[in-house]
Amino acid sequence: MPFATPADLSPIPTAEAPRDCPRCPRLAGFREELRAEHPGWWNAPVPAFGDPQAWLAIVGLAPGKHGANRTGRPFTGDFAGELLYATLAKFGLSEGKFAAERDDGLRLTGAVILNAVKCLPPQNKPEPSEIAECRPYLEAGLAALPNVRVIIALGQIAHVAAARALGLKPSATKFAHGAEHVAGDGRVLLSSYHCSRYNQNTRRLDAAMFERVFERADVILKGAA
Repeated sequence: MPFATPADLSPIPTAEAPRDCPRCPRLAGFREELRAEHPGWWNAPVPAFGDPQAWLAIVGLAPGKHGANRTGRPFTGDFAGELLYATLAKFGLSEGKFAAERDDGLRLTGAVILNAVKCLPPQNKPEPSEIAECRPYLEAGLAALPNVRVIIALGQIAHVAAARALGLKPSATKFAHGAEHVAGDGRVLLSSYHCSRYNQNTRRLDAAMFERVFERADVILKGAA
């Protein structure tokens, strides 16, 4: 039986990379190595996950090796997803129980998750050229989400990628936790420290700090209503 393609699983199928995307040779080579080592894993560009009518888009960095690269769903199977999905549930942006697997039945309502880079980078560090090569997919994804009013970027790389996708100049759109910038079309970019294990363990980010960003997103939505 053939593997599913990213478009098969995506709420915005026209904005997805092909399963064997060749745009970044280093990432494609790493993908092939992992397919040989772990043939039962997803090992492909990770599609968006969530509600195609979402008002909130969350932009992450890239798939984690044992998380999204294994499961095929953003922030699923790794430590960062525990805080993210718990926060989405707290704000009424999900239905069902998160069980860290793609088939757990979890649904997002009002929110959608995308990544700045769709393929797993070695050491979780994409090169600038790889971020640029993947940007058309992020731009297409945001363009295919007509109801999105707020974008939360997780970490500096996602922040810069999202800013560029929104037509904002990164030099005039500084990253900081809680930073807020308005794009020309009125969409608002909010930024947060990434919910990675490292940031949580070092207390750079805790649940209360993370939740305040989502609280601000909700205030922005209600103010625009």
